Amino acid sequence: MQRHQEHGHHGGHHQHHSRHHGDDNEHSHSHSGEDMLEVEEAFARIMECFRELEPEEKPVLECLGQVLAEDVSSPLSLPPMANSAMDGYALLHQDIQGASAAGPANLEVIGRVAAGEVSTQTVTPGTAIRIMTGAPVPQGADTVVPFEETDEIARRNSGDTLDRIAIMADLPLSANVRPAGEDVRKGDPVLEAGTVVRSSEVAVLASLGMTHARVIRRPIVGILSTGDELVSEGDPLGPGQIYDSNSSGVAASVLAAGGVPRLLGIARDNLDDLHRKLEEGAGSDMLITSAGVSKGDYDMVKDVLTQRGDMNFWSVRMRPAKPLAFGHLDYSGGKPIPLIGLPGNPVSAMVAFEMFGRPAIHTMLGRGAQARPSVEGVLTGPIYNTDGRRVYARVEVERRDGEYFANPTGPQGSNILTSMSRANGLAVCPADEKSKAAGDRVRIIMLNWNEEVAL
Repeated sequence: MQRHQEHGHHGGHHQHHSRHHGDDNEHSHSHSGEDMLEVEEAFARIMECFRELEPEEKPVLECLGQVLAEDVSSPLSLPPMANSAMDGYALLHQDIQGASAAGPANLEVIGRVAAGEVSTQTVTPGTAIRIMTGAPVPQGADTVVPFEETDEIARRNSGDTLDRIAIMADLPLSANVRPAGEDVRKGDPVLEAGTVVRSSEVAVLASLGMTHARVIRRPIVGILSTGDELVSEGDPLGPGQIYDSNSSGVAASVLAAGGVPRLLGIARDNLDDLHRKLEEGAGSDMLITSAGVSKGDYDMVKDVLTQRGDMNFWSVRMRPAKPLAFGHLDYSGGKPIPLIGLPGNPVSAMVAFEMFGRPAIHTMLGRGAQARPSVEGVLTGPIYNTDGRRVYARVEVERRDGEYFANPTGPQGSNILTSMSRANGLAVCPADEKSKAAGDRVRIIMLNWNEEVAL
Protein backbone atom coordinates (compact mmCIF):
# COMPACT_ATOMS: atom_id res chain seq x y z
CA MET A 1 0.00 0.00 0.00
CA GLN A 2 1.35 3.37 -0.96
CA ARG A 3 1.04 6.59 0.94
CA HIS A 4 -1.62 9.06 -0.10
CA GLN A 5 0.93 11.12 -1.90
CA GLU A 6 0.74 8.56 -4.63
CA HIS A 7 -2.92 9.26 -5.40
CA GLY A 8 -3.47 11.13 -8.43
CA HIS A 9 -4.59 12.77 -11.52
CA HIS A 10 -4.04 13.35 -15.15
CA GLY A 11 -3.52 16.62 -16.93
CA GLY A 12 -5.72 19.09 -18.75
CA HIS A 13 -7.96 22.11 -18.57
CA HIS A 14 -10.53 23.61 -16.28
CA GLN A 15 -13.78 22.24 -15.39
CA HIS A 16 -14.90 24.44 -18.00
CA HIS A 17 -13.75 27.61 -16.29
CA SER A 18 -12.67 29.39 -19.42
CA ARG A 19 -10.22 31.81 -17.84
CA HIS A 20 -8.97 29.07 -15.56
CA HIS A 21 -7.76 26.91 -18.38
CA GLY A 22 -4.35 28.13 -17.35
CA ASP A 23 -4.81 26.36 -14.01
CA ASP A 24 -3.39 23.18 -15.35
CA ASN A 25 -2.45 24.11 -18.87
CA GLU A 26 -0.12 21.50 -20.21
CA HIS A 27 1.91 23.89 -22.31
CA SER A 28 1.75 27.42 -20.92
CA HIS A 29 3.27 28.87 -17.76
CA SER A 30 5.95 26.23 -17.68
CA HIS A 31 7.99 26.10 -14.51
CA SER A 32 11.49 24.90 -14.11
CA GLY A 33 11.88 21.67 -12.20
CA GLU A 34 13.37 23.58 -9.27
CA ASP A 35 10.11 25.51 -8.83
CA MET A 36 8.05 22.42 -8.34
CA LEU A 37 7.31 20.52 -5.16
CA GLU A 38 7.29 16.76 -5.27
CA VAL A 39 3.90 15.28 -4.43
CA GLU A 40 5.26 13.82 -1.21
CA GLU A 41 6.66 17.19 -0.08
CA ALA A 42 3.36 18.99 -0.69
CA PHE A 43 1.54 16.20 1.11
CA ALA A 44 3.87 16.38 4.13
CA ARG A 45 3.61 20.18 4.40
CA ILE A 46 -0.17 20.04 4.33
CA MET A 47 -0.63 17.08 6.63
CA GLU A 48 1.57 18.48 9.40
CA CYS A 49 -1.08 21.19 9.88
CA PHE A 50 -3.96 18.82 10.68
CA ARG A 51 -4.83 17.07 13.92
CA GLU A 52 -7.61 14.87 15.25
CA LEU A 53 -10.66 16.92 16.26
CA GLU A 54 -12.41 16.83 19.63
CA PRO A 55 -14.98 14.17 20.59
CA GLU A 56 -18.76 14.40 20.55
CA GLU A 57 -21.49 12.14 21.87
CA LYS A 58 -24.21 11.06 19.48
CA PRO A 59 -26.67 8.23 18.77
CA VAL A 60 -24.89 5.01 17.86
CA LEU A 61 -26.38 4.71 14.37
CA GLU A 62 -25.21 8.23 13.52
CA CYS A 63 -21.62 7.26 14.43
CA LEU A 64 -21.18 5.10 11.33
CA GLY A 65 -17.80 5.85 9.75
CA GLN A 66 -16.56 7.85 12.72
CA VAL A 67 -13.82 6.88 15.17
CA LEU A 68 -14.44 5.92 18.78
CA ALA A 69 -12.99 8.53 21.12
CA GLU A 70 -12.81 6.23 24.15
CA ASP A 71 -12.56 2.57 25.06
CA VAL A 72 -15.86 0.74 25.48
CA SER A 73 -16.21 -1.86 28.23
CA SER A 74 -19.21 -4.10 28.56
CA PRO A 75 -21.82 -3.29 31.21
CA LEU A 76 -23.11 -6.87 30.99
CA SER A 77 -22.22 -10.41 30.01
CA LEU A 78 -23.16 -11.75 26.58
CA PRO A 79 -24.97 -13.99 26.54
CA PRO A 80 -26.30 -13.03 29.99
CA MET A 81 -27.32 -16.66 30.67
CA ALA A 82 -26.32 -19.99 29.21
CA ASN A 83 -28.61 -20.59 26.22
CA SER A 84 -29.36 -23.18 23.59
CA ALA A 85 -27.70 -23.18 20.19
CA MET A 86 -30.39 -25.48 18.75
CA ASP A 87 -34.06 -26.35 18.88
CA GLY A 88 -34.14 -29.55 20.93
CA TYR A 89 -34.19 -30.93 24.46
CA ALA A 90 -32.32 -29.68 27.52
CA LEU A 91 -31.34 -32.61 29.73
CA LEU A 92 -28.69 -34.17 31.92
CA HIS A 93 -25.73 -35.60 30.05
CA GLN A 94 -25.66 -38.62 32.39
CA ASP A 95 -29.09 -39.67 31.08
CA ILE A 96 -27.97 -40.11 27.45
CA GLN A 97 -24.67 -41.89 27.86
CA GLY A 98 -24.62 -44.79 25.41
CA ALA A 99 -27.89 -43.74 23.76
CA SER A 100 -28.37 -44.71 20.09
CA ALA A 101 -31.14 -45.31 17.56
CA ALA A 102 -31.07 -48.99 18.53
CA GLY A 103 -31.05 -48.24 22.25
CA PRO A 104 -32.54 -44.81 22.90
CA ALA A 105 -32.76 -43.06 26.26
CA ASN A 106 -36.40 -42.44 27.15
CA LEU A 107 -37.07 -39.29 29.15
CA GLU A 108 -40.13 -37.54 30.57
CA VAL A 109 -40.75 -34.09 29.03
CA ILE A 110 -41.73 -31.81 31.90
CA GLY A 111 -42.08 -28.51 30.02
CA ARG A 112 -40.94 -26.22 27.23
CA VAL A 113 -39.12 -22.92 27.09
CA ALA A 114 -38.92 -20.41 24.22
CA ALA A 115 -36.43 -17.63 23.51
CA GLY A 116 -37.15 -14.70 25.78
CA GLU A 117 -38.57 -16.97 28.51
CA VAL A 118 -36.89 -18.31 31.62
CA SER A 119 -38.07 -21.72 32.80
CA THR A 120 -39.12 -22.02 36.42
CA GLN A 121 -38.63 -25.78 36.26
CA THR A 122 -35.54 -27.78 37.14
CA VAL A 123 -34.28 -30.66 35.02
CA THR A 124 -33.73 -33.75 37.21
CA PRO A 125 -32.52 -37.27 36.28
CA GLY A 126 -34.86 -38.89 33.78
CA THR A 127 -36.45 -35.61 32.62
CA ALA A 128 -36.02 -33.12 29.78
CA ILE A 129 -37.42 -29.75 28.74
CA ARG A 130 -38.22 -28.86 25.11
CA ILE A 131 -36.10 -25.77 24.31
CA MET A 132 -35.91 -23.30 21.44
CA THR A 133 -32.75 -21.72 19.98
CA GLY A 134 -31.59 -18.79 22.13
CA ALA A 135 -33.69 -19.75 25.14
CA PRO A 136 -31.90 -19.86 28.53
CA VAL A 137 -30.91 -23.41 29.52
CA PRO A 138 -33.12 -24.47 32.46
CA GLN A 139 -31.67 -25.09 35.87
CA GLY A 140 -30.16 -28.55 36.22
CA ALA A 141 -29.67 -29.18 32.48
CA ASP A 142 -26.13 -29.38 31.11
CA THR A 143 -26.62 -30.57 27.51
CA VAL A 144 -28.99 -29.89 24.60
CA VAL A 145 -29.88 -32.61 22.07
CA PRO A 146 -31.30 -31.34 18.73
CA PHE A 147 -34.83 -32.59 17.99
CA GLU A 148 -33.48 -34.33 14.86
CA GLU A 149 -31.64 -36.75 17.18
CA THR A 150 -34.94 -37.78 18.84
CA ASP A 151 -38.21 -39.48 17.86
CA GLU A 152 -40.10 -36.16 17.96
CA ILE A 153 -41.05 -36.15 14.27
CA ALA A 154 -42.20 -39.79 14.41
CA ARG A 155 -44.29 -39.01 17.48
CA ARG A 156 -45.87 -36.00 15.78
CA ASN A 157 -46.62 -38.00 12.63
CA SER A 158 -48.25 -40.83 14.60
CA GLY A 159 -50.26 -38.43 16.76
CA ASP A 160 -48.46 -39.36 19.97
CA THR A 161 -48.14 -36.77 22.71
CA LEU A 162 -44.78 -35.19 23.44
CA ASP A 163 -44.84 -35.87 27.16
CA ARG A 164 -42.06 -38.38 26.59
CA ILE A 165 -39.13 -38.35 24.16
CA ALA A 166 -36.60 -40.93 22.96
CA ILE A 167 -33.04 -39.59 22.68
CA MET A 168 -31.13 -41.48 19.97
CA ALA A 169 -27.63 -39.98 20.27
CA ASP A 170 -24.91 -39.84 22.91
CA LEU A 171 -23.65 -36.27 22.58
CA PRO A 172 -20.73 -34.77 24.52
CA LEU A 173 -21.31 -32.94 27.80
CA SER A 174 -22.43 -29.30 27.20
CA ALA A 175 -23.26 -29.98 23.54
CA ASN A 176 -25.22 -27.10 21.98
CA VAL A 177 -25.02 -25.02 25.15
CA ARG A 178 -23.67 -21.50 24.74
CA PRO A 179 -22.18 -20.56 28.12
CA ALA A 180 -22.96 -17.25 29.79
CA GLY A 181 -20.35 -14.64 28.88
CA GLU A 182 -19.06 -16.69 25.92
CA ASP A 183 -18.96 -13.55 23.75
CA VAL A 184 -18.30 -10.86 26.37
CA ARG A 185 -18.01 -10.91 30.16
CA LYS A 186 -19.23 -7.97 32.21
CA GLY A 187 -16.43 -5.40 32.57
CA ASP A 188 -14.42 -6.76 29.65
CA PRO A 189 -12.98 -4.24 27.14
CA VAL A 190 -14.95 -4.65 23.92
CA LEU A 191 -13.92 -1.85 21.54
CA GLU A 192 -10.81 0.33 21.68
CA ALA A 193 -10.55 4.07 21.17
CA GLY A 194 -9.50 4.67 17.57
CA THR A 195 -11.79 1.96 16.17
CA VAL A 196 -13.71 3.02 13.07
CA VAL A 197 -17.43 2.40 13.64
CA ARG A 198 -18.68 0.06 10.93
CA SER A 199 -22.00 -1.77 10.84
CA SER A 200 -20.47 -4.55 12.97
CA GLU A 201 -19.43 -2.04 15.66
CA VAL A 202 -22.93 -0.53 15.59
CA ALA A 203 -24.27 -4.04 16.23
CA VAL A 204 -21.80 -4.64 19.09
CA LEU A 205 -22.69 -1.33 20.76
CA ALA A 206 -26.39 -2.13 20.37
CA SER A 207 -25.84 -5.58 21.90
CA LEU A 208 -24.45 -3.83 24.97
CA GLY A 209 -27.62 -1.75 25.22
CA MET A 210 -25.78 1.48 24.35
CA THR A 211 -27.83 4.22 22.70
CA HIS A 212 -24.96 6.74 22.35
CA ALA A 213 -21.21 6.65 21.83
CA ARG A 214 -18.37 9.16 22.00
CA VAL A 215 -16.66 9.61 18.66
CA ILE A 216 -14.29 12.10 17.03
CA ARG A 217 -16.55 14.66 15.38
CA ARG A 218 -16.76 15.17 11.66
CA PRO A 219 -14.88 18.19 10.27
CA ILE A 220 -16.90 21.03 8.76
CA VAL A 221 -15.44 21.95 5.37
CA GLY A 222 -16.29 25.29 3.76
CA ILE A 223 -16.33 25.04 -0.05
CA LEU A 224 -16.01 28.07 -2.32
CA SER A 225 -15.81 28.33 -6.12
CA THR A 226 -14.47 31.50 -7.72
CA GLY A 227 -15.07 33.06 -11.11
CA ASP A 228 -17.36 35.43 -13.00
CA GLU A 229 -18.08 32.73 -15.58
CA LEU A 230 -19.68 30.35 -13.09
CA VAL A 231 -23.41 29.75 -12.74
CA SER A 232 -25.17 27.58 -10.16
CA GLU A 233 -27.07 24.54 -11.39
CA GLY A 234 -30.67 25.35 -12.22
CA ASP A 235 -29.93 28.90 -13.34
CA PRO A 236 -29.89 29.81 -17.06
CA LEU A 237 -26.50 30.06 -18.74
CA GLY A 238 -25.50 33.33 -20.34
CA PRO A 239 -22.92 33.73 -23.13
CA GLY A 240 -19.52 32.42 -22.06
CA GLN A 241 -20.87 30.99 -18.80
CA ILE A 242 -20.57 27.46 -17.43
CA TYR A 243 -22.12 25.57 -14.56
CA ASP A 244 -20.17 25.34 -11.32
CA SER A 245 -19.42 21.63 -11.07
CA ASN A 246 -16.59 22.05 -8.58
CA SER A 247 -18.75 23.05 -5.61
CA SER A 248 -20.93 19.95 -5.94
CA GLY A 249 -18.08 17.64 -6.90
CA VAL A 250 -15.90 18.73 -3.98
CA ALA A 251 -18.88 18.66 -1.59
CA ALA A 252 -19.65 15.09 -2.63
CA SER A 253 -15.98 14.16 -2.15
CA VAL A 254 -16.04 15.74 1.33
CA LEU A 255 -19.17 13.75 2.22
CA ALA A 256 -17.64 10.54 0.92
CA ALA A 257 -14.50 11.17 3.01
CA GLY A 258 -16.60 11.61 6.16
CA GLY A 259 -16.66 15.42 6.38
CA VAL A 260 -19.59 17.84 6.53
CA PRO A 261 -19.63 20.16 3.49
CA ARG A 262 -20.64 23.79 3.96
CA LEU A 263 -21.36 25.29 0.55
CA LEU A 264 -20.32 28.95 0.43
CA GLY A 265 -21.43 29.47 -3.18
CA ILE A 266 -19.59 31.30 -5.94
CA ALA A 267 -17.32 34.29 -5.33
CA ARG A 268 -17.23 36.77 -8.20
CA ASP A 269 -14.04 38.36 -9.41
CA ASN A 270 -14.12 41.35 -7.12
CA LEU A 271 -12.49 41.91 -3.76
CA ASP A 272 -15.66 42.63 -1.81
CA ASP A 273 -17.47 39.50 -2.91
CA LEU A 274 -14.46 37.28 -2.31
CA HIS A 275 -13.93 38.70 1.19
CA ARG A 276 -17.64 38.35 1.97
CA LYS A 277 -17.85 34.74 0.82
CA LEU A 278 -14.70 33.82 2.75
CA GLU A 279 -16.17 35.46 5.85
CA GLU A 280 -19.09 33.04 5.61
CA GLY A 281 -16.58 30.23 6.09
CA ALA A 282 -15.81 31.33 9.66
CA GLY A 283 -16.06 28.45 12.10
CA SER A 284 -15.15 25.80 9.54
CA ASP A 285 -12.42 23.28 10.29
CA MET A 286 -11.03 23.57 6.77
CA LEU A 287 -11.71 25.69 3.69
CA ILE A 288 -11.45 24.50 0.11
CA THR A 289 -11.47 26.94 -2.80
CA SER A 290 -11.27 26.13 -6.48
CA ALA A 291 -9.65 28.20 -9.24
CA GLY A 292 -7.49 31.27 -9.00
CA VAL A 293 -4.30 29.57 -7.80
CA SER A 294 -2.22 29.16 -10.96
CA LYS A 295 0.41 31.49 -12.37
CA GLY A 296 -1.85 32.18 -15.31
CA ASP A 297 -4.80 33.44 -13.25
CA TYR A 298 -5.82 36.88 -12.16
CA ASP A 299 -4.00 37.71 -8.97
CA MET A 300 -7.15 38.64 -7.08
CA VAL A 301 -7.75 35.30 -5.36
CA LYS A 302 -4.09 35.07 -4.40
CA ASP A 303 -4.08 38.66 -3.18
CA VAL A 304 -7.15 38.20 -1.02
CA LEU A 305 -5.93 34.90 0.45
CA THR A 306 -2.53 36.39 1.16
CA GLN A 307 -4.04 39.52 2.75
CA ARG A 308 -6.14 37.36 5.06
CA GLY A 309 -3.49 34.95 6.19
CA ASP A 310 -0.36 32.97 5.56
CA MET A 311 -0.68 31.37 2.14
CA ASN A 312 1.69 29.47 -0.13
CA PHE A 313 1.18 28.94 -3.86
CA TRP A 314 2.87 25.88 -5.23
CA SER A 315 3.45 24.02 -8.43
CA VAL A 316 3.32 20.31 -7.70
CA ARG A 317 5.07 17.78 -9.92
CA MET A 318 1.86 15.98 -10.87
CA ARG A 319 -0.55 15.84 -13.78
CA PRO A 320 -3.32 16.86 -13.51
CA ALA A 321 -3.44 19.41 -10.69
CA LYS A 322 -0.09 21.18 -10.89
CA PRO A 323 -1.21 24.47 -9.25
CA LEU A 324 -2.07 24.26 -5.56
CA ALA A 325 -2.41 26.73 -2.70
CA PHE A 326 -2.17 25.97 0.98
CA GLY A 327 -2.01 28.01 4.14
CA HIS A 328 -4.17 29.49 6.88
CA LEU A 329 -6.77 32.24 6.75
CA ASP A 330 -7.13 34.62 9.68
CA TYR A 331 -10.55 35.35 11.15
CA SER A 332 -11.17 38.07 13.71
CA GLY A 333 -12.03 36.52 17.05
CA GLY A 334 -11.20 33.02 15.88
CA LYS A 335 -8.25 30.80 15.17
CA PRO A 336 -6.81 30.64 11.65
CA ILE A 337 -8.46 28.09 9.39
CA PRO A 338 -6.40 25.88 7.06
CA LEU A 339 -7.24 26.39 3.40
CA ILE A 340 -6.50 24.18 0.42
CA GLY A 341 -6.75 26.03 -2.89
CA LEU A 342 -7.56 23.56 -5.65
CA PRO A 343 -7.05 24.19 -9.36
CA GLY A 344 -10.11 25.30 -11.31
CA ASN A 345 -10.16 22.53 -13.89
CA PRO A 346 -12.74 20.03 -12.62
CA VAL A 347 -10.63 16.88 -12.93
CA SER A 348 -7.65 18.68 -11.40
CA ALA A 349 -9.84 19.78 -8.50
CA MET A 350 -11.11 16.25 -7.87
CA VAL A 351 -7.66 14.68 -8.12
CA ALA A 352 -6.05 17.34 -5.93
CA PHE A 353 -8.79 16.77 -3.36
CA GLU A 354 -8.10 13.04 -3.54
CA MET A 355 -4.42 13.63 -2.92
CA PHE A 356 -4.56 16.29 -0.21
CA GLY A 357 -8.12 17.02 0.94
CA ARG A 358 -9.24 13.47 1.66
CA PRO A 359 -6.25 12.58 3.87
CA ALA A 360 -6.64 15.90 5.74
CA ILE A 361 -10.28 15.04 6.50
CA HIS A 362 -9.35 11.52 7.56
CA THR A 363 -6.69 12.93 9.89
CA MET A 364 -9.23 15.25 11.52
CA LEU A 365 -11.59 12.27 11.85
CA GLY A 366 -8.92 10.37 13.79
CA ARG A 367 -8.48 7.82 11.01
CA GLY A 368 -4.99 8.93 9.98
CA ALA A 369 -3.99 9.84 6.43
CA GLN A 370 -5.06 6.52 5.00
CA ALA A 371 -4.01 5.66 1.48
CA ARG A 372 -6.38 4.18 -1.03
CA PRO A 373 -5.67 0.53 -1.79
CA SER A 374 -3.48 0.02 -4.85
CA VAL A 375 -2.92 -2.91 -7.16
CA GLU A 376 -0.57 -3.76 -9.98
CA GLY A 377 -2.16 -4.22 -13.36
CA VAL A 378 -1.63 -4.22 -17.12
CA LEU A 379 -2.31 -1.12 -19.20
CA THR A 380 -4.49 -1.62 -22.27
CA GLY A 381 -3.58 1.79 -23.75
CA PRO A 382 -0.67 4.23 -23.47
CA ILE A 383 0.01 6.99 -20.93
CA TYR A 384 2.11 9.92 -22.14
CA ASN A 385 4.27 12.07 -19.87
CA THR A 386 5.24 15.23 -21.74
CA ASP A 387 6.89 17.33 -19.06
CA GLY A 388 8.41 15.23 -16.30
CA ARG A 389 5.49 15.25 -13.85
CA ARG A 390 4.02 12.20 -12.19
CA VAL A 391 0.98 11.34 -14.28
CA TYR A 392 -2.22 9.96 -12.78
CA ALA A 393 -4.24 8.59 -15.69
CA ARG A 394 -7.92 7.91 -15.25
CA VAL A 395 -8.59 4.24 -15.92
CA GLU A 396 -11.37 1.71 -15.69
CA VAL A 397 -10.02 -1.34 -13.88
CA GLU A 398 -11.34 -4.83 -14.48
CA ARG A 399 -10.15 -8.26 -13.42
CA ARG A 400 -9.84 -11.08 -15.91
CA ASP A 401 -8.21 -14.48 -15.41
CA GLY A 402 -6.65 -13.43 -12.13
CA GLU A 403 -5.08 -10.26 -13.56
CA TYR A 404 -6.03 -6.57 -13.27
CA PHE A 405 -6.34 -4.58 -16.49
CA ALA A 406 -6.40 -0.78 -16.65
CA ASN A 407 -8.32 0.70 -19.57
CA PRO A 408 -7.70 4.45 -20.08
CA THR A 409 -11.01 6.32 -20.10
CA GLY A 410 -10.32 8.37 -23.21
CA PRO A 411 -8.82 11.87 -23.61
CA GLN A 412 -7.07 12.89 -20.38
CA GLY A 413 -7.53 16.66 -20.46
CA SER A 414 -8.30 18.03 -17.02
CA ASN A 415 -11.47 19.65 -18.33
CA ILE A 416 -12.94 16.31 -19.40
CA LEU A 417 -15.03 15.51 -16.36
CA THR A 418 -16.68 12.44 -17.85
CA SER A 419 -13.25 10.77 -17.86
CA MET A 420 -13.48 10.76 -14.04
CA SER A 421 -17.00 9.40 -14.13
CA ARG A 422 -15.87 6.42 -16.19
CA ALA A 423 -12.83 5.75 -13.99
CA ASN A 424 -12.55 3.61 -10.89
CA GLY A 425 -8.78 3.96 -10.61
CA LEU A 426 -5.75 6.10 -11.37
CA ALA A 427 -2.81 4.49 -13.18
CA VAL A 428 0.55 6.04 -12.28
CA CYS A 429 3.32 6.94 -14.70
CA PRO A 430 6.39 8.04 -12.70
CA ALA A 431 7.81 11.52 -13.32
CA ASP A 432 11.04 10.16 -14.80
CA GLU A 433 9.33 7.98 -17.43
CA LYS A 434 8.21 9.55 -20.71
CA SER A 435 5.40 7.07 -21.28
CA LYS A 436 3.80 3.78 -20.38
CA ALA A 437 2.79 1.57 -23.27
CA ALA A 438 -0.10 -0.85 -23.67
CA GLY A 439 1.00 -4.10 -22.07
CA ASP A 440 3.20 -2.38 -19.47
CA ARG A 441 2.58 -3.12 -15.81
CA VAL A 442 1.59 -0.10 -13.72
CA ARG A 443 0.53 0.70 -10.21
CA ILE A 444 -3.15 1.58 -9.98
CA ILE A 445 -4.70 3.56 -7.14
CA MET A 446 -8.22 2.24 -6.66
CA LEU A 447 -10.83 4.98 -6.22
CA ASN A 448 -13.72 2.54 -6.06
CA TRP A 449 -13.06 -0.95 -4.85
CA ASN A 450 -16.06 -2.55 -6.51
CA GLU A 451 -16.98 -6.15 -5.81
CA GLU A 452 -16.78 -6.87 -9.53
CA VAL A 453 -13.12 -5.78 -9.50
CA ALA A 454 -11.89 -7.06 -6.16
CA LEU A 455 -11.91 -10.81 -6.65
